[in-house]
Parts: sequence; C-alpha cells; structure tokens
Amino acid sequence: MSLTTQRGTWAQSVARSRALRYLPTTAFVIDLAVISGATVLAGMVRERWEFFETGAEISNTVAVAGPAMVLTWVLCIFFAGAYSTSQFEVGTDEFRRVATASLAAAGLVGVGCFLLDYPLSRGFFGVAFVLGLLGLLLGRLGLRRAIHSARQVGALQHNVLIVGSRFGVDEVASVITREKRLGYQVVGCLTPANDPGIETDAGIPVIGDSSDVTQKVVASGADIVFFANGGLTSAEQMRRIAWDLEHHDVHVVVAPSISEVSGDRVRIRPVGGLPLIHLDPPRATDAARWGKRLLDVVGSLGLLLAASPILAFAALRVKTHDGGPILFRQTRTGRDGEEFSLLKFRTMVTDAEKRLADLHAQQGYDGGLFKMAEDPRITKPGRWLRRFSIDELPQLVNVLRGEMSLVGPRPPLPLEVAQYQGDTSRRLHVRPGLTGLWQISGRSNLSFDEAIRLDLYYVDNWSMFQDLSILLKTLGAVAGSRGAY
Repeated sequence: MSLTTQRGTWAQSVARSRALRYLPTTAFVIDLAVISGATVLAGMVRERWEFFETGAEISNTVAVAGPAMVLTWVLCIFFAGAYSTSQFEVGTDEFRRVATASLAAAGLVGVGCFLLDYPLSRGFFGVAFVLGLLGLLLGRLGLRRAIHSARQVGALQHNVLIVGSRFGVDEVASVITREKRLGYQVVGCLTPANDPGIETDAGIPVIGDSSDVTQKVVASGADIVFFANGGLTSAEQMRRIAWDLEHHDVHVVVAPSISEVSGDRVRIRPVGGLPLIHLDPPRATDAARWGKRLLDVVGSLGLLLAASPILAFAALRVKTHDGGPILFRQTRTGRDGEEFSLLKFRTMVTDAEKRLADLHAQQGYDGGLFKMAEDPRITKPGRWLRRFSIDELPQLVNVLRGEMSLVGPRPPLPLEVAQYQGDTSRRLHVRPGLTGLWQISGRSNLSFDEAIRLDLYYVDNWSMFQDLSILLKTLGAVAGSRGAY
C-alpha cells in the first residue's frame, strides 16, 4: 500500500468518525425526552387514579416539582459518567450507570421534598421514576442497536492505530475487527525499529516505528491507539506517550497478551502503582453443575409442552410426505467423549447417507462439519423445518435425558472428534447444546474454525446469565433464519 493510498484511507476514516462526537448529545436528547415524557405521563396517571392520596394538587406538583425532578435526574446521569463516549460501545456499564443515577435522583428528590416540607404526591413520584427508569434503559438499548446497525454498514467507525510487534499487531487486529459492532477500523500500525516491514502478515500497513508514536497517531487521524505485545520498551515510555496524547483527544488502550476471556473473569488490582491483571479459573466445571442441569430439566419440559402442537404437525408432515421414518437418529459425541443418539426430525430423503460420498467428492470436502446451502437430499417439508430450526426440537428429549444441555457447544460427529488437534477436545468438557454461541453468531454461515473458537470461549467463560442471554438471542436468530440450511 502506497503512502498516497494510506493518506486517502486516513482522510476517509477521519470524515466517518466525526459523527462519534454527537453520540453524547444524542443520548442526552433521548434521556431528556424520556424523563420529560415520564414526568408528564406520571401527572396524567396520578390525576386519573388518585392512589396514595396526600391532598397535594397534582397540577401544582407537575408545574413546580416536575422541572426540578427532570433537572436533578439529568444532572445525576451526567455526573454518573453516562454521557462519556466510551459508554456507547458494549457491556452493561452504561445501563448500570443510568440505573444508579436514577436511584440517586429519586433519593435526592425524596430527601429534598422532606427537608423543604414540600407535599410531593407519592403516586406521581413513584410512577415517574418507574416509567422513567424503564424508558431510559429502553432508550439506551435502542441507541446502542442503532449504533451497531450503523457500524455494520461502515458508519460511526473508530480509527485505530496499533503499536506492537507484527505478530502482536495481527493478534490484536484479529480480535477487534471480528466484532463489527465495536466499529474498530485499523488504519495502520507502528512496529519496533528492529521489526521492519511494509505490512504485517495479515496485511495491516506499517506506517512507521514505535519510537515516534505521538506524531504518527496524529498524522493517521486515529482516535484510539492500542498498545500490543512488543510495542514499547518500558513503562516510562508508555507513561510519556499517554501524557503527549492527552491533548489530542485520543484514547489509549493497553491490550495484554490474553484473549478469549470474558470480562467477569478479569480482575485488575493495582499494587504499588502497578496494575496487576488477575484471571479467575476457567468455568468448565461450573457449566456441569446442578444449577445448569436444573435449568435444562425445567426448560426442556416447559418447551416440550409449549411446542407439542408444532411437534405433532411436523411429525405428520414428515410421515405423509414419503412414508419414511419421522425421526432421524445420528451418533454424536457428548460430554467427556461419550457417544449418544441425537434426535431430529428427518429432513432428508431416506437414502441420504448413501448419497453423501458423492456429494463429498463434488464439493471437495476435506474434513469438519459438512453443510451445503442447496443440498439436493433435503425434502420439501424438510426445508421449512430447517429454516425455522423445528427439526431440532426433538433434541429437547436429549436434554431431558441428560445427554445434551439447552445451551452449549455444537454436538460434534465422532468423525470430527477423531480429527481434533490441540485444545479442540476441550469443548467436550461440557454437555453439547441445543443452541449456543455458534447458533446466534451465524449458524451454518460459520467456518469450522470459527465455530470451534466460539465453543472454546463458551466452555471457559460459562455463566448462567450468558445461558439465559443466548436462549433469548436464539429466538431472534431462528426467526430471522440466519445461516439456516
């Protein structure tokens, strides 16, 4: 890549990233509208239904206390740091700050009215803060969804410069660019003088060495600089660069030599001015305990009962189509390598296994999970069964029998397991799942290596909250039929 091309890319990136500065203003306008609306609506509700009767005139309450509540609430959100640009990315910190600020505002208003002996309507007070908090969280969620959608089409991008060895640069770049919702666009990298080159193995342009970070960051138009492994020679150099960049509105991020670790396993504890990163042990053992099993039993029973009409209709369609068996049984490998018979509604012709060798030869199959977007073996009812994942519902019986879990790694074939290398077998430490990170991240559109990466992440970073989140997101993935064939 020539210097002229690099400059053109930088200029384009800078133009796109300027919209990021309006995110706090947008959030403020949404919050103000929500709080004002909640205040007015609370007055209307209180006027119609006179619960918690205090004798206070509600019109006077809305006119006097309403603006004070709105101002106090917005100021609490501001001082809680919920308008910082770093809050509009991912994670729950933004929502936690908004909720905490709302509780603080409620406390201040309540204490203030008590000290001033102001007859604030309790019904108005309660309804306003309940509706307001709910509206604020939904508003922030909507804004985040809009940001993620914009980033999918290349807008609202952060321009990122990575400082480190060429291997370290590629390692960080592979992680941060994989998550499109973050909006991280790598515009170049700086490598040590003893590690020269035009670009890294992943194709990231090297625009200079790490001896002059500040000048290169400013010239590249980056608003975030990542320091990867091998980028700096001392802590003093890091401190001086941070001092230089504080006047250029550039965020400094230090990327430690760890990846695929969830945030709730990471603890940062400063000791003598040195920030030490502590990692909690992997959670494969936790993912096999009674709490998860209880969720599986209760959840699978509930889903079987709720889906019984669909199960009956699907069974009837499969049987009447060609008279073949309703269920397809396939040997899969479960927890600790134990094999079991996985149940599915049959979606293919009865001699599908006999045709498999010919399809392998036609498609150049060389291992892993075999999938075709237009598999000629799929029957007519099988297409809609697969589209909405109805063919997977019989696996609820596998879950009930303890062979599978509602959430977990994708159940592999014995042939796949025989080809496992390195750490891949670690995914067998937990029960395979009816759904999982692979299901909500693309289903059949994922490569074999990407599916394995997601499975290993799940095994090491399991949590009950993550399971519930995956179950909810699965509904969206199934309804949208993403990657289903």
